Amino acid sequence: MDLARAVGLALGFAADRALGDPRRGHPVAGFGRAAGALERALWADSRGRGAVFTTVAVGLPVVAAARVERRSGLLARAGWTALATWAVLGGRSLESEAHAVGDLLGPDLGPARQRLTHLVGRRTDELDEAGIVRAVVESVAENTSDAVVAPLWWGGVAGLPGLVGYRAANTLDAMVGHRTERLLRFGWASARLDDVLNLVPARVAAAHAAALAPLVGGRPLDALRAWERDAPAHPSPNAGPVEAAFAGALGLRLGGETVYASGVEQRPRLGDGREAAAPDVARATRLARLVDRGALAVAVVVALRRRRG
Repeated sequence: MDLARAVGLALGFAADRALGDPRRGHPVAGFGRAAGALERALWADSRGRGAVFTTVAVGLPVVAAARVERRSGLLARAGWTALATWAVLGGRSLESEAHAVGDLLGPDLGPARQRLTHLVGRRTDELDEAGIVRAVVESVAENTSDAVVAPLWWGGVAGLPGLVGYRAANTLDAMVGHRTERLLRFGWASARLDDVLNLVPARVAAAHAAALAPLVGGRPLDALRAWERDAPAHPSPNAGPVEAAFAGALGLRLGGETVYASGVEQRPRLGDGREAAAPDVARATRLARLVDRGALAVAVVVALRRRRG
Protein backbone atom coordinates (compact mmCIF):
# COMPACT_ATOMS: atom_id res chain seq x y z
CA MET A 1 0.00 0.00 0.00
CA ASP A 2 1.03 3.62 -0.47
CA LEU A 3 0.02 5.22 2.82
CA ALA A 4 1.79 8.51 2.09
CA ARG A 5 -0.19 8.93 -1.10
CA ALA A 6 -3.50 8.19 0.62
CA VAL A 7 -2.80 10.53 3.53
CA GLY A 8 -1.63 13.30 1.22
CA LEU A 9 -4.78 13.09 -0.89
CA ALA A 10 -6.99 13.27 2.19
CA LEU A 11 -5.09 16.22 3.65
CA GLY A 12 -5.08 18.11 0.36
CA PHE A 13 -8.81 17.52 -0.06
CA ALA A 14 -9.43 18.86 3.44
CA ALA A 15 -7.29 21.93 2.68
CA ASP A 16 -9.30 22.67 -0.46
CA ARG A 17 -12.59 22.38 1.42
CA ALA A 18 -11.33 24.60 4.25
CA LEU A 19 -9.33 27.19 2.31
CA GLY A 20 -10.29 27.12 -1.34
CA ASP A 21 -7.79 28.22 -3.95
CA PRO A 22 -4.71 30.20 -2.90
CA ARG A 23 -5.45 33.90 -3.38
CA ARG A 24 -1.99 34.72 -4.70
CA GLY A 25 0.76 32.79 -6.39
CA HIS A 26 -1.48 29.94 -7.51
CA PRO A 27 0.82 27.34 -9.11
CA VAL A 28 -1.76 26.50 -11.80
CA ALA A 29 -1.82 30.15 -12.85
CA GLY A 30 1.98 30.13 -12.98
CA PHE A 31 1.90 27.02 -15.15
CA GLY A 32 -0.63 28.71 -17.42
CA ARG A 33 1.68 31.68 -17.96
CA ALA A 34 4.62 29.41 -18.77
CA ALA A 35 2.48 27.32 -21.12
CA GLY A 36 1.25 30.49 -22.82
CA ALA A 37 4.83 31.56 -23.51
CA LEU A 38 5.62 28.10 -24.88
CA GLU A 39 2.54 28.22 -27.10
CA ARG A 40 3.61 31.54 -28.59
CA ALA A 41 7.06 30.11 -29.30
CA LEU A 42 5.85 26.87 -30.88
CA TRP A 43 2.55 27.78 -32.53
CA ALA A 44 1.94 26.67 -36.08
CA ASP A 45 -1.19 25.54 -37.87
CA SER A 46 -0.09 21.95 -37.42
CA ARG A 47 -1.15 18.94 -35.36
CA GLY A 48 2.46 17.85 -35.16
CA ARG A 49 3.61 21.14 -33.67
CA GLY A 50 0.67 21.01 -31.27
CA ALA A 51 1.66 17.50 -30.21
CA VAL A 52 5.18 18.74 -29.43
CA PHE A 53 3.72 21.59 -27.37
CA THR A 54 1.50 19.17 -25.41
CA THR A 55 4.31 16.69 -24.84
CA VAL A 56 6.70 19.31 -23.51
CA ALA A 57 4.14 21.23 -21.43
CA VAL A 58 2.80 18.09 -19.75
CA GLY A 59 5.94 15.97 -19.79
CA LEU A 60 8.27 18.36 -17.99
CA PRO A 61 6.04 18.80 -14.91
CA VAL A 62 5.38 15.05 -14.76
CA VAL A 63 9.11 14.22 -14.87
CA ALA A 64 9.86 16.84 -12.21
CA ALA A 65 7.06 15.53 -9.97
CA ALA A 66 8.26 11.95 -10.40
CA ARG A 67 11.78 12.92 -9.36
CA VAL A 68 10.50 14.74 -6.27
CA GLU A 69 8.33 11.79 -5.28
CA ARG A 70 11.09 9.24 -5.85
CA ARG A 71 13.61 11.16 -3.73
CA SER A 72 11.25 11.92 -0.82
CA GLY A 73 10.70 9.94 2.34
CA LEU A 74 7.30 8.96 3.71
CA LEU A 75 6.46 12.24 5.44
CA ALA A 76 7.82 14.40 2.63
CA ARG A 77 5.84 12.46 0.01
CA ALA A 78 2.67 12.87 2.05
CA GLY A 79 3.38 16.60 2.34
CA TRP A 80 4.11 17.09 -1.35
CA THR A 81 1.01 15.10 -2.29
CA ALA A 82 -1.15 17.16 0.08
CA LEU A 83 0.22 20.43 -1.30
CA ALA A 84 -0.29 19.35 -4.91
CA THR A 85 -3.80 18.05 -4.18
CA TRP A 86 -4.77 21.36 -2.61
CA ALA A 87 -3.32 23.23 -5.59
CA VAL A 88 -5.09 21.21 -8.29
CA LEU A 89 -8.52 20.77 -6.71
CA GLY A 90 -11.22 23.36 -7.28
CA GLY A 91 -14.23 22.09 -5.34
CA ARG A 92 -14.52 24.87 -2.78
CA SER A 93 -14.06 27.64 -5.36
CA LEU A 94 -16.59 26.03 -7.72
CA GLU A 95 -19.17 25.88 -4.96
CA SER A 96 -18.49 29.48 -3.91
CA GLU A 97 -18.94 30.76 -7.46
CA ALA A 98 -22.18 28.80 -7.89
CA HIS A 99 -23.61 30.21 -4.67
CA ALA A 100 -22.47 33.71 -5.62
CA VAL A 101 -24.64 33.49 -8.75
CA GLY A 102 -27.54 31.98 -6.81
CA ASP A 103 -27.44 34.75 -4.22
CA LEU A 104 -27.80 37.38 -6.96
CA LEU A 105 -30.97 35.91 -8.46
CA GLY A 106 -33.94 38.25 -8.13
CA PRO A 107 -36.01 40.79 -10.06
CA ASP A 108 -32.86 42.33 -11.57
CA LEU A 109 -30.92 39.51 -13.20
CA GLY A 110 -28.10 41.72 -14.47
CA PRO A 111 -25.69 41.06 -11.57
CA ALA A 112 -26.35 37.30 -11.71
CA ARG A 113 -25.74 37.24 -15.46
CA GLN A 114 -22.46 39.08 -15.01
CA ARG A 115 -21.25 36.85 -12.18
CA LEU A 116 -22.18 33.76 -14.22
CA THR A 117 -19.41 34.66 -16.68
CA HIS A 118 -16.95 33.49 -13.99
CA LEU A 119 -18.37 29.97 -14.39
CA VAL A 120 -19.27 29.51 -18.06
CA GLY A 121 -18.04 30.47 -21.51
CA ARG A 122 -21.49 30.95 -23.02
CA ARG A 123 -23.16 34.31 -23.50
CA THR A 124 -25.21 35.23 -20.46
CA ASP A 125 -26.61 38.68 -21.25
CA GLU A 126 -30.07 37.45 -22.33
CA LEU A 127 -30.59 34.48 -20.01
CA ASP A 128 -33.71 34.32 -17.86
CA GLU A 129 -33.62 32.85 -14.34
CA ALA A 130 -34.15 29.29 -15.53
CA GLY A 131 -31.35 29.70 -18.09
CA ILE A 132 -28.97 31.07 -15.46
CA VAL A 133 -29.66 28.22 -13.05
CA ARG A 134 -29.40 25.66 -15.83
CA ALA A 135 -25.96 27.07 -16.73
CA VAL A 136 -24.87 26.91 -13.07
CA VAL A 137 -26.00 23.29 -12.67
CA GLU A 138 -24.32 22.22 -15.91
CA SER A 139 -21.09 23.95 -14.89
CA VAL A 140 -21.17 22.45 -11.40
CA ALA A 141 -21.67 18.97 -12.88
CA GLU A 142 -18.92 19.22 -15.50
CA ASN A 143 -16.39 20.94 -13.24
CA THR A 144 -17.03 18.56 -10.35
CA SER A 145 -15.67 15.89 -12.66
CA ASP A 146 -12.86 17.99 -14.17
CA ALA A 147 -11.71 19.89 -11.08
CA VAL A 148 -12.22 17.34 -8.31
CA VAL A 149 -12.98 13.76 -9.34
CA ALA A 150 -10.39 13.52 -12.13
CA PRO A 151 -7.40 14.93 -10.21
CA LEU A 152 -8.27 12.74 -7.21
CA TRP A 153 -8.51 9.69 -9.46
CA TRP A 154 -5.13 10.33 -11.07
CA GLY A 155 -3.63 11.16 -7.69
CA GLY A 156 -4.78 7.78 -6.41
CA VAL A 157 -3.49 5.97 -9.50
CA ALA A 158 -0.20 7.79 -10.07
CA GLY A 159 0.49 9.96 -7.03
CA LEU A 160 2.24 13.30 -7.40
CA PRO A 161 2.98 12.87 -11.15
CA GLY A 162 -0.68 11.97 -11.71
CA LEU A 163 -1.93 15.08 -9.93
CA VAL A 164 0.49 17.40 -11.72
CA GLY A 165 0.13 15.74 -15.12
CA TYR A 166 -3.66 15.75 -15.07
CA ARG A 167 -3.90 19.40 -14.08
CA ALA A 168 -1.33 20.35 -16.74
CA ALA A 169 -3.29 18.52 -19.45
CA ASN A 170 -6.60 19.97 -18.30
CA THR A 171 -5.15 23.49 -18.27
CA LEU A 172 -3.80 23.08 -21.80
CA ASP A 173 -7.22 21.94 -22.99
CA ALA A 174 -8.76 25.10 -21.51
CA MET A 175 -6.09 27.21 -23.23
CA VAL A 176 -5.84 25.69 -26.71
CA GLY A 177 -8.45 22.94 -26.98
CA HIS A 178 -10.96 25.11 -28.84
CA ARG A 179 -12.44 24.66 -32.31
CA THR A 180 -11.31 28.05 -33.55
CA GLU A 181 -9.51 28.58 -36.82
CA ARG A 182 -6.23 29.27 -35.03
CA LEU A 183 -6.38 26.34 -32.59
CA LEU A 184 -8.29 23.61 -34.39
CA ARG A 185 -5.13 21.79 -35.46
CA PHE A 186 -2.60 23.09 -32.95
CA GLY A 187 -4.84 22.29 -29.97
CA TRP A 188 -5.95 18.88 -31.21
CA ALA A 189 -3.42 16.89 -29.14
CA SER A 190 -4.19 18.80 -25.93
CA ALA A 191 -7.93 18.30 -26.37
CA ARG A 192 -7.59 14.58 -27.10
CA LEU A 193 -5.26 14.02 -24.15
CA ASP A 194 -7.74 15.72 -21.83
CA ASP A 195 -10.54 13.55 -23.26
CA VAL A 196 -8.56 10.37 -22.61
CA LEU A 197 -7.57 11.35 -19.08
CA ASN A 198 -11.19 12.12 -18.19
CA LEU A 199 -12.78 8.97 -19.62
CA VAL A 200 -12.74 7.02 -16.35
CA PRO A 201 -13.15 9.91 -13.88
CA ALA A 202 -16.21 11.30 -15.70
CA ARG A 203 -17.94 7.95 -15.38
CA VAL A 204 -16.89 7.64 -11.75
CA ALA A 205 -18.48 11.05 -11.14
CA ALA A 206 -21.66 10.07 -12.99
CA ALA A 207 -21.93 6.81 -11.05
CA HIS A 208 -21.55 8.65 -7.75
CA ALA A 209 -24.18 11.20 -8.76
CA ALA A 210 -26.62 8.39 -9.52
CA ALA A 211 -25.88 6.47 -6.32
CA LEU A 212 -26.18 9.58 -4.15
CA ALA A 213 -29.36 10.92 -5.79
CA PRO A 214 -31.63 10.04 -2.81
CA LEU A 215 -29.65 12.46 -0.62
CA VAL A 216 -30.82 15.37 -2.81
CA GLY A 217 -34.37 14.13 -3.28
CA GLY A 218 -33.76 12.21 -6.49
CA ARG A 219 -33.80 8.63 -7.71
CA PRO A 220 -30.79 6.63 -8.91
CA LEU A 221 -32.78 5.04 -11.73
CA ASP A 222 -33.64 8.46 -13.16
CA ALA A 223 -29.96 9.39 -13.18
CA LEU A 224 -28.92 6.12 -14.79
CA ARG A 225 -31.68 6.41 -17.40
CA ALA A 226 -30.65 9.94 -18.35
CA TRP A 227 -26.99 8.89 -18.51
CA GLU A 228 -27.67 5.92 -20.77
CA ARG A 229 -30.21 7.59 -23.02
CA ASP A 230 -29.12 11.23 -23.27
CA ALA A 231 -25.35 11.39 -22.73
CA PRO A 232 -24.34 9.87 -26.12
CA ALA A 233 -25.89 12.85 -27.94
CA HIS A 234 -23.80 15.38 -25.99
CA PRO A 235 -20.87 16.85 -27.98
CA SER A 236 -18.46 16.06 -25.12
CA PRO A 237 -17.79 12.37 -24.40
CA ASN A 238 -17.09 13.19 -20.75
CA ALA A 239 -19.30 16.15 -19.87
CA GLY A 240 -22.30 14.29 -21.29
CA PRO A 241 -22.42 11.45 -18.73
CA VAL A 242 -21.88 13.74 -15.75
CA GLU A 243 -24.38 16.41 -16.79
CA ALA A 244 -26.97 13.77 -17.68
CA ALA A 245 -26.50 11.96 -14.37
CA PHE A 246 -26.81 15.24 -12.45
CA ALA A 247 -29.96 16.11 -14.40
CA GLY A 248 -31.56 12.78 -13.55
CA ALA A 249 -30.40 12.82 -9.93
CA LEU A 250 -31.82 16.32 -9.40
CA GLY A 251 -35.02 15.68 -11.34
CA LEU A 252 -34.22 18.44 -13.83
CA ARG A 253 -34.18 18.98 -17.57
CA LEU A 254 -30.87 20.40 -18.75
CA GLY A 255 -29.47 21.09 -22.21
CA GLY A 256 -31.14 22.98 -25.05
CA GLU A 257 -30.10 26.12 -26.88
CA THR A 258 -26.74 27.45 -25.75
CA VAL A 259 -25.39 30.71 -27.16
CA TYR A 260 -21.66 31.32 -27.48
CA ALA A 261 -19.78 34.24 -28.98
CA SER A 262 -19.02 31.99 -31.94
CA GLY A 263 -22.66 31.01 -32.53
CA VAL A 264 -25.60 29.00 -31.26
CA GLU A 265 -25.41 25.32 -30.28
CA GLN A 266 -28.44 23.10 -29.85
CA ARG A 267 -27.42 20.88 -26.96
CA PRO A 268 -29.34 17.63 -26.42
CA ARG A 269 -31.97 17.50 -23.73
CA LEU A 270 -30.68 15.80 -20.59
CA GLY A 271 -33.19 14.31 -18.16
CA ASP A 272 -36.98 14.21 -18.03
CA GLY A 273 -37.59 16.59 -15.13
CA ARG A 274 -38.71 20.17 -14.73
CA GLU A 275 -36.91 23.37 -15.61
CA ALA A 276 -34.17 24.44 -13.22
CA ALA A 277 -35.15 26.98 -10.55
CA ALA A 278 -33.26 29.05 -7.98
CA PRO A 279 -33.30 26.42 -5.16
CA ASP A 280 -31.58 23.95 -7.49
CA VAL A 281 -28.27 25.83 -7.16
CA ALA A 282 -28.00 24.67 -3.54
CA ARG A 283 -29.17 21.15 -4.47
CA ALA A 284 -26.56 20.89 -7.23
CA THR A 285 -23.73 22.04 -4.99
CA ARG A 286 -24.84 19.62 -2.28
CA LEU A 287 -24.76 16.77 -4.78
CA ALA A 288 -21.33 17.94 -5.96
CA ARG A 289 -19.99 17.89 -2.37
CA LEU A 290 -21.27 14.34 -1.93
CA VAL A 291 -19.71 13.25 -5.22
CA ASP A 292 -16.42 14.88 -4.16
CA ARG A 293 -16.36 12.88 -0.93
CA GLY A 294 -17.16 9.68 -2.77
CA ALA A 295 -14.35 10.37 -5.22
CA LEU A 296 -11.92 10.95 -2.35
CA ALA A 297 -12.89 7.61 -0.84
CA VAL A 298 -12.26 5.89 -4.17
CA ALA A 299 -8.89 7.63 -4.61
CA VAL A 300 -7.75 6.68 -1.10
CA VAL A 301 -8.74 3.05 -1.66
CA VAL A 302 -6.91 3.02 -5.01
CA ALA A 303 -3.81 4.48 -3.35
CA LEU A 304 -3.89 1.98 -0.50
CA ARG A 305 -4.26 -0.94 -2.90
CA ARG A 306 -1.31 0.09 -5.05
CA ARG A 307 2.14 -1.05 -4.07
CA ARG A 308 4.67 1.74 -4.11
CA GLY A 309 6.69 1.21 -7.26
